[in-house]
Amino acid sequence: MQHSLAMVVDLELEELKREFLAEAEQKVAEIESKVAERSPEALERLSYLAHQLKGSGGSYGFQRISTDAAALEAAIERLGEGEAVDETIRQHVVNLRSEIDRRSQELAPRAAGA
Repeated sequence: MQHSLAMVVDLELEELKREFLAEAEQKVAEIESKVAERSPEALERLSYLAHQLKGSGGSYGFQRISTDAAALEAAIERLGEGEAVDETIRQHVVNLRSEIDRRSQELAPRAAGA
């Protein structure tokens, strides 16, 4: 009984992680689409998305996502202050997308009998 409960909890946690990664992928896509905008609203939204990825990534045990999102958030703040950090932002977005893809593949449901 104890073993099957642990298995159920593990499966539920994996499903929550998959949901987080799907949402993270959408957030990164939104960041990519808004990164060229320089309006205060766009910068605020970008910072918000990066902040969410930073916190949630760490909560789900995805430290690299959290670390890159924190660096992205800092770069967005510097962008708002007029610094030329477009390449830095692009690199963090690439890193996030790569890590999200890698982790999604790790958590992909396995075919029966595999």
